Amino acid sequence: MKDKAPPAAPGKVILGIDPGLARMGYGVILQREGRCRALDYGTMTSAARAPVEKRLVDLFEQMRAVLKKNKPDAVALEELFFSKNVKTGMAVSQARGVAVLAAGLAGLPVYEYRPVEVKQAITGYGQAEKQQVQKMVKLLLGLSEVPKPDDTEDALAVALTHAQVGGGTLARMIQANQGRGF
Repeated sequence: MKDKAPPAAPGKVILGIDPGLARMGYGVILQREGRCRALDYGTMTSAARAPVEKRLVDLFEQMRAVLKKNKPDAVALEELFFSKNVKTGMAVSQARGVAVLAAGLAGLPVYEYRPVEVKQAITGYGQAEKQQVQKMVKLLLGLSEVPKPDDTEDALAVALTHAQVGGGTLARMIQANQGRGF
């Protein structure tokens, strides 16, 4: 009698978030057996002319729907960095708080990564250009095109960063794809 192959490991589902008040990008990846693949991605939005409290409620409800649909094991967020426009930075901070609150209410751990850490994890260079990060996200996830808008691609990059930090998966994927056009 042949032994049955052991069942495949279930993997880890990671939700990456690029916070923003007008547009909040999200990217959901599955990390399993040394590989990552995109499960879902898109952009949550709020109406520009609506009062801020309504915009935050809208983002919260959309975030809860993404969490419910994808059932992630962890949430990874891009850490905020702003130096000139404090008003914009405050609005993004509020939206980020909504994402953290939704994840916390769902009982999920939240991890933060600075933009330089994301660039380093994805391209191997902390000062990489936006186009380099986009090309690597597309390559590493086997996508036919770079997700748009940029907030969505950034969210996938954050999710991939968490996959990298959590066990070196991304480093093995990069090595496996060397010589394939990047």
